Amino acid sequence: MDSAQLLGITTFTYLFSSLLYVFLLVFKTQRLARVATGFTAVALAVQTIGLILRWVESYQMGIGRAPLTNMYESLVFFAWSIIVLYLYVERKFATRAIGPFAVPLAFLAMAYASFAGSIDKSISPLVPALQSNWLVAHVVTCFIGYAAFAIAAALGLMYLFKTRDQAKTAARTTLLPPLPTLDDLIHKTMIFGFIWLSVGIITGAIWANSAWGTYWSWDPKETWSLITWFFYAITLHARYTRGWNGNRLAVLALCGFASVLFTYLGVNLLLSGLHSYGAS
Repeated sequence: MDSAQLLGITTFTYLFSSLLYVFLLVFKTQRLARVATGFTAVALAVQTIGLILRWVESYQMGIGRAPLTNMYESLVFFAWSIIVLYLYVERKFATRAIGPFAVPLAFLAMAYASFAGSIDKSISPLVPALQSNWLVAHVVTCFIGYAAFAIAAALGLMYLFKTRDQAKTAARTTLLPPLPTLDDLIHKTMIFGFIWLSVGIITGAIWANSAWGTYWSWDPKETWSLITWFFYAITLHARYTRGWNGNRLAVLALCGFASVLFTYLGVNLLLSGLHSYGAS
């Protein structure tokens, strides 16, 4: 069994886990809670093995690179990062109610990676500019930040869901954490993501200087990364200085993640630049 098969299995396992979490939320079937978490953990383990095997396969082909350098691999790592952070939050705060909002994001990333016809799944040699250890540092730090923002968006959606429907569907929303807890989690995951995105931008600048002789070239990806960074910086600043919280913070978490998605996917697919590998 090769890495592609393992990662394909991961896609369907995340789908099944997503359905279990949704059933848990809708039907309040607590028996599904541990089963959903178990399937998610198994899917993460299979995905981890798939990533490691893809790394090994690159060495067997004489290429020898980390599986992080094209659209397919970045989507797989994005999904992996989301699940790692989600399982940590679930364990840390002893709630599985976040699952119906977070795990489907990982499934969608894997589904897009697996089934989009425009995405090349082959293992290809790196161009000289990408042959740097800074590449791994840059990609890993950025995608940990992206994953944290994805979790923050999922929490924001939970917050809005609970505030809108708690009067009409009290039985269902009681499974969700209290609103102050959700607000605090959104804030903390935003901070976590902001720190990692900042490190990702810094490592990217160092890598760019070593590859192209300049720290910043206003490439579309760089520009949108800066826009996203400023969006979260302003949001967090307003939280501290003006006390922005509740529905406003939840909406901003969703808007911020929309900016993340455009920075990640929109720029690669719609714009051209040094970072464009959407069609490769």
